[in-house]
Amino acid sequence: MVINEIFYDLEGEGKYQGYPTLFIRFTGCNLRCSWCDTKKAYHKGKNRSLAEIMKIVKASPYKNINITGGEPLSSGKDVLTLIASIRTARPDIIISVETNGSLPVAGIKADNISMDLKLPSSGEQEKMYLPNLSVLRAKDQLKLVIGSAGDMLYAEKALKENPVRCVVFAQPVFKRMTLSGIKNFVLKHNTGWKVSVQLHKLY
Repeated sequence: MVINEIFYDLEGEGKYQGYPTLFIRFTGCNLRCSWCDTKKAYHKGKNRSLAEIMKIVKASPYKNINITGGEPLSSGKDVLTLIASIRTARPDIIISVETNGSLPVAGIKADNISMDLKLPSSGEQEKMYLPNLSVLRAKDQLKLVIGSAGDMLYAEKALKENPVRCVVFAQPVFKRMTLSGIKNFVLKHNTGWKVSVQLHKLY
């Protein structure tokens, strides 16, 4: 498996925000979002064996793992194999998979599929695989990374046409959109979104 990095940190977003987490970051991404904060994962990485990764997983003192990228689903069966191995070795661990929403998520047996719906400010909204929205389970989460008022109007329309069962997190692009701007939109339009921030941008 080509891995960019493996590290411990606090989960920065979503329903497990703030919990100590083991992050496994895959190399490679099929999108190029304008505000991407992990460009280092586009190409940089090294081959790590499943046994090597699982040694780290088994030693983790924390109950959360985040498989992220880049775009981990671009790695195909490697991600499925890793999830199955973690589930067998550490049934106590909560597995989240971060995905950008451009590739099918059906069959991903994580505890939490954390999926983006890319919006116009990303420049990649046309690449979203919209059938994913009906696949997301109540225990999953959908993230809106918002860079403009137009992003919110776009997301509101998309989610009315493709309703989801899971929590929708609305959070600002760092230094591009204000939290109060999102708050005002959510209150006025009664979208049902949960307004949040990306914790990892604050420290």
